[in-house]
Amino acid sequence: MAKRWLPQWVSEYKDRHGKARYRFRRKGFAQHLFKHAPGTDGFRQEYEACKQGIAAEPIAPGVDRIVPGSFNDLIARYYRSPDFLDPGERTRVVYRGAIERWRIKYGKAMVRDLAARHVESMMAEMLPHRTAANMLRKRLNALMKFAIRQGMATNNPVTATKPYRVDGEGFHTWSEAEIAAYEARHPLGTKARLALDLMLWTGQRGGDARVMGPGNIRNKRLVVTQEKTGATVSLPILSPLASSILATPSGAMVFLLSEHGKPFSRKGFGNKIRQWCDEAGLSQCSAHGLRKAAARRFAEAGCTNQQIKSWTGHTTDSEVARYTAAADQQALSDAAAEMLMANLADRLANRVSNPLEKEA
Repeated sequence: MAKRWLPQWVSEYKDRHGKARYRFRRKGFAQHLFKHAPGTDGFRQEYEACKQGIAAEPIAPGVDRIVPGSFNDLIARYYRSPDFLDPGERTRVVYRGAIERWRIKYGKAMVRDLAARHVESMMAEMLPHRTAANMLRKRLNALMKFAIRQGMATNNPVTATKPYRVDGEGFHTWSEAEIAAYEARHPLGTKARLALDLMLWTGQRGGDARVMGPGNIRNKRLVVTQEKTGATVSLPILSPLASSILATPSGAMVFLLSEHGKPFSRKGFGNKIRQWCDEAGLSQCSAHGLRKAAARRFAEAGCTNQQIKSWTGHTTDSEVARYTAAADQQALSDAAAEMLMANLADRLANRVSNPLEKEA
């Protein structure tokens, strides 16, 4: 039997039940046990996270000198826990960045000494950047919840604090007029138009759209494993997207290629979308705003939250509510009025046909 090919630093072993498992072992880095099998999108994401030192973090010299009970001790444990490893690669990068910037100053502090007043002071140090301060609060909250489970703390002082109010609703949701303006500037058959269609007609993030390709098409459906969450969605390919794909030259592996004939990097794709939006005079529009526009369209069409989640991959109604907040209020109120009047008309008709109900 031919030996299974595995990437560098990956080896196979048998667990206590005799089932094949896979691990990442690289000198100078912590060991990582894979949750997904080789050849799957999940495995590739885990492997990339290991190579980047996220899933398998570097072992720092003198690590054995970390003071037990300190935040350095807690964070080292946290990076090896499901709390940190279960979210997608992109999410882990963001979380780790916030933690490491804070760790430089406070890593040697003892977990048991953290109080609510300390958290509020740390957040105040980050002003006027309220969003960043709120992100720090979330990460400290997650660390302290983990610390309680580890027996390193008995309470979570972060819960006694409040986040800063942040004005605005995040990324701007594209309006229909803005979508039309972009389409007028970037006609069918252009790379810029295909980029828009891949996000607008699937409701996926830009990071997922940039790596979509022929391999994602299965049984006339587009199957996408989301980079951020690891969730897999299977979507019908709507006719506007099918027309755009067929009209645009693309690569064998991905639909969208850079000027160098290679897939876009995450940063490169974001910069390119920015350029294409600016060319259409849409300075406030962004890739993520298209995802919100897709959700808005579903809401305006009368789709339920469950139906919208089946496209976007969200798991909670509250997440969908944030994305559909820009749904056309006038159109929705008109639809609600029609439903109300139709219901009243039905009730009146029933009273006419059933006189006893009127007497009752």
